[in-house]
Amino acid sequence: MPENEQERRMARPRMAAGVLFFNAEGYLLLVKPSYKPMWEIPGGYVETGESPLAACRREVEEELGITPAIGPLLVVDWAPSPTEGDKVLYVFDGGELNADETASIKLASGELLAAEFHPVDVLGQHLIPRLARRVRQAAAARNSARPLYLEHGEPPTA
Repeated sequence: MPENEQERRMARPRMAAGVLFFNAEGYLLLVKPSYKPMWEIPGGYVETGESPLAACRREVEEELGITPAIGPLLVVDWAPSPTEGDKVLYVFDGGELNADETASIKLASGELLAAEFHPVDVLGQHLIPRLARRVRQAAAARNSARPLYLEHGEPPTA
């Protein structure tokens, strides 16, 4: 295959990275963007030359004004979008935010309207379905201490 044909066929997915933060009650931190109708987890797109973990740390600092430790990878999700093409999405474990960290949250002006903790079992009320699936799988991976590979928010079938 000619090199330019091979290059043309190579995937060039958009990548994004997010994080799950919990409180002492086991509730999950969700953020309400000003530019979307539903809630999200903290995170965002990976920039050129940036690792997914570095992007996650940067986005948390930009969106929430805090710099907590970001723990291990929970899931990698291949989730192409009809409008945006191939996507690879990473979700990391942010662990439990203590009271001081939670009190230190300063929302990115103009980007986020709110940041609140919600029970994991009601995520479907707040998140779009594909993100709710991904976050539920990430929370399960956190409990099993094993990262998961997902496609469209679910483990692939054999």
